[in-house]
Amino acid sequence: MAKQLLFSVTKNDFEMQVFRSGGKGGQNQNKVSSGVRLIHRESGARGEARDSRDQVHNKRNAFLRLLETKEWKNWYRIECARRLGADRNIEKEVEESLKPNNLRIEAIKNNKWIPYMESENVNVS
Repeated sequence: MAKQLLFSVTKNDFEMQVFRSGGKGGQNQNKVSSGVRLIHRESGARGEARDSRDQVHNKRNAFLRLLETKEWKNWYRIECARRLGADRNIEKEVEESLKPNNLRIEAIKNNKWIPYMESENVNVS
């Protein structure tokens, strides 16, 4: 099966903030804006780095950290499904799982989990 490009992400999809990182690393970190924060606008995923004294390395590290976030992974999965036309199936699965007969609500009574209907006389504090 041939590979197919579903979508691409460019630097325009991110907001980059630079800042003085302070801390260890000598006087250079206090004078130069070497810390980097990347924010992916659509997913809200953030990656931040201030490990290195040089901004180029911190950009790379911030991007790698952003790729490891839960927000990015969720956005990526949903965007791939949407581009492949599978988003309808995902939405259907979510709707199905949220139907009342598929939800189980429990409460704690005497240090045990019990169905919510049996727990109506339980004090919740």
